[in-house]
Amino acid sequence: MAAEAIFDEIFTVDKMDPDGKKFDKVSRIEASVEQSAIKMQLDVNTEIYRIGVNDKFTMMLASTLSSDGTPDTGYFTQGGRKTLADKYEYVMHGKLYKITDGAPGTIVYVFILIYLCTNAYCAH
Repeated sequence: MAAEAIFDEIFTVDKMDPDGKKFDKVSRIEASVEQSAIKMQLDVNTEIYRIGVNDKFTMMLASTLSSDGTPDTGYFTQGGRKTLADKYEYVMHGKLYKITDGAPGTIVYVFILIYLCTNAYCAH
């Protein structure tokens, strides 16, 4: 069984540090998906991943890092095995701690270390 993406879109960086630079090695980006209502704020370690205004990147959310779809055990060990992380240059791994939604077709907010908002996306 292959790992299934919960969310997978290409974003364009619209702004860097819109409220001013708070940390030396981290920038907050505001990004959007072209021809869509999807917007995102994301904190990025710019010391290890250089990104700037007008750069494009893929954002993928998955329920597991396992390429075969095996559920996560609660912790990550590299162990030489291939994972979804091998397909990307910059990876953040964690748990969703809050999902707020309304009626079908309304805005869904997902809180991780990012703020991702769209009126077309509903998490199930």
